[in-house]
Amino acid sequence: MSQTDAVRMSLDQVRDLARRILSHYGLAPDHVAAVAETIVASERDGCTSHGVYRLIVCARTLASGNVVRDAVPEVSNTARSMTRVDAKGGYAQLAFEMGLPTLVENAKQTGIAALAINNCVHFAALWPEVERLANLGLAALACTPSHAWVAPAGGTKPVFGTNPIAFGWPRLDGPPFVFDFATSAVARGEIELHHRVGKPIPIGWGLDTDGRPTTSAGDALAGAMLAFGGHKGSALAVMVELLAGPLIGDMTSAESLAADAGRKSSPLGGELIVAIDPVGFLGVSTNHHIRRAEALFEAITTQGARLPSQRRYESRKRSVADGVLIPRSLHQDLVALL
Repeated sequence: MSQTDAVRMSLDQVRDLARRILSHYGLAPDHVAAVAETIVASERDGCTSHGVYRLIVCARTLASGNVVRDAVPEVSNTARSMTRVDAKGGYAQLAFEMGLPTLVENAKQTGIAALAINNCVHFAALWPEVERLANLGLAALACTPSHAWVAPAGGTKPVFGTNPIAFGWPRLDGPPFVFDFATSAVARGEIELHHRVGKPIPIGWGLDTDGRPTTSAGDALAGAMLAFGGHKGSALAVMVELLAGPLIGDMTSAESLAADAGRKSSPLGGELIVAIDPVGFLGVSTNHHIRRAEALFEAITTQGARLPSQRRYESRKRSVADGVLIPRSLHQDLVALL
């Protein structure tokens, strides 16, 4: 991206723009702070499909009335190691912030604990949440359905959401090991970004409305996305539907899309987060075994392979020092929201 095609912004400027747009569309201050930080973190780490581009989606969702702007999440401990947060129709970010202390306390006390976020609007990546937990010394797993955009392996009609899975692992001498991936071949936002600039997508990302493989981003958005890895990604998508849908008493992706009723707002439903305290399993030998895990990471990196979180951390260093480049056309669209 050339300098003439982009606008350079500091992270503080990105944060200010995000907060102004969210506030302009009536989002309550505590939600503004939580949602903006997720967007800034994604843009900072080079995850542009979940960065400032998502402000357009947020504005549309807020304008449609499909999110409760001033929702006050309600936290309850339903069992010794089970915390539930009713987001009351608001964004998931504030619900996570409010449930986090109890989740961490429960995990430290019992060794393993779960947080179920219900009745939330979800548009963001999951890695900021598992990274937070890993920085607190916990291993963490998170998943959430979305809207039914993805066809099952061998099928042609959408059933699943992009259904991301994220995992975080604490490290003693550096940032945590974190991965976050959609069970679809690619994030829907990535296809939307291709569509914005008229760029074709690779075969394997989606099908048109007749169920044929397509390189048209628009046709894939109208038709169906594909799972990664064929039947394997499809099976993982089913797992996410079950864990973060019926298991916690919330919507499947098909139910979320039906509830949206054509408004093209962000997905509705739930999120499941599991936190594991290594001390609860290992006691005084925890640090010894956490250091043993470093041999696994070293075996990957010494042969030139990259750890999943490595690119994000490298982008983070550059962004903190130099800011980020926002495509000029996208920046213009964002400013126009105000």
